[in-house]
Amino acid sequence: MERRQRNHQGRQEALDKKTVIDTLSPQQRSERMARVRGRDTKPELTVRRALHARGFRYRLHDKRLPGKPDMVFPGRRKVVFVHGCFWHMHGGACSLSRMPKSNLEFWRPKLEGNRVRDAMKLEQLHALGWKVLVVWECELRDMESLLTRLEAFLNEDAGGTK
Repeated sequence: MERRQRNHQGRQEALDKKTVIDTLSPQQRSERMARVRGRDTKPELTVRRALHARGFRYRLHDKRLPGKPDMVFPGRRKVVFVHGCFWHMHGGACSLSRMPKSNLEFWRPKLEGNRVRDAMKLEQLHALGWKVLVVWECELRDMESLLTRLEAFLNEDAGGTK
């Protein structure tokens, strides 16, 4: 009982200081963050499978292009990025892009830096003559609409052929 009471007091003191308590230990948080992938994410794999099933062929993560796009269609000079709403700060009404409540000194510059870097890479690709489509993680909720948009993007300027 005494331990529970001390734990409660510690939580209350933290709340009084307007801080948010992390429910994980630093080691657990580190392990969880280490599992976050930069490539071959679930949203990316979903988009890749759907495009491949429709006959589109692509290269993955071409290091010669700015930003190492997730999918590169060299013959069409088009690239597709699949962005996680949280990591790339998808704005608007997207519920997946919320700002963390704790450690804002770390998260705000990190996420804003991702956004700035993304914009710079898109400009570089456009300057090199590439057309770019960004797919957001939240768009996977409506796959039919997303696939229609992807096919229109990939088939434009191609005469409607794959």
